[in-house]
Amino acid sequence: MEYFLQSQAWADFQRSLGRTVHRRSGEGWSFLAVEEKNPSGKVLYAPYGPVAESVDAFDAALAELVDVAKSCGAVFVRIEPVTAGLEPGTAAGALKSRGLQPAPVNQQPELSWIVDLDRDFKDVLADMKPVNRNLYRNIHKKGVTFHASQDPDDIRILLNFLHMTARRNGFKPQSDEYLTRVAASLMPAGAATLFVAELHGGPIAAALAYDSADTRTYAHAAMDDTHRKLSAGIPLLVTLMADAKDKGLKHVDLWGVAPADQPDHKWAGFTAFKKSFGGREIAYPGTWDLPVNKPRYAAYQVARKLRERLRKTLARTNT
Repeated sequence: MEYFLQSQAWADFQRSLGRTVHRRSGEGWSFLAVEEKNPSGKVLYAPYGPVAESVDAFDAALAELVDVAKSCGAVFVRIEPVTAGLEPGTAAGALKSRGLQPAPVNQQPELSWIVDLDRDFKDVLADMKPVNRNLYRNIHKKGVTFHASQDPDDIRILLNFLHMTARRNGFKPQSDEYLTRVAASLMPAGAATLFVAELHGGPIAAALAYDSADTRTYAHAAMDDTHRKLSAGIPLLVTLMADAKDKGLKHVDLWGVAPADQPDHKWAGFTAFKKSFGGREIAYPGTWDLPVNKPRYAAYQVARKLRERLRKTLARTNT
């Protein structure tokens, strides 16, 4: 799989935001790393990177990341390695032995859900729950149609539905400004597509997907509350998958899911929805930090823990 957050399109988008991006590659490894700011100072962050074919290749990538961090004055390197030989169950010891330590929080999901498309699409459909297949095959009888757009102006359709969902569920979506800039950068380049479900010509659901060389990532989706009973989000996602198959992509990444042993996880509902389309779970080692300027990183950690302790104390006081 090629991870979208390690793609050229993502590098171009980050640069459009005014950020400095470093891309490097060598024998069996590559990475895209973005210069970011946090309370410690500058951070060099490689989302779902480096990507390496072996532990030796990972070591070479890590050495290059440290060199880049030193040259740009970063306090630490933050990584989410995708490396053969660094499997989640055994990675912690190997990463700690190289001087890395777990980041305060995982910036990208540790678990994701993948639907493989490198087979006949009827077999993809066969792995789904019957209700999903039936909706995909029959929802047109209710007047629902689907289309794909790479016009950045159409992002407003998704934004309107995200606002509805946020009001209903009390969550904070990514800002309109951010998603508008995503659309302006990625949609004309063919790296992002908006899929829209319509009822009698009016939109009732939308989903935004990002494409890398072989993988489509299901990134943002929402629907009109008025038409929830139609469950248009289900055939919309199957349409997104069928389109990816037609374009020769090999996988659809449905993004983060909850651990199977945590039924009360905040993502449990999304997880059940994603797993109803068939597929498989993929696990990552998580987010890790490698200090480059050790005194400043240590000071950052002390300050962060003090802030967290104060926050918890205030929360207890206010309850």
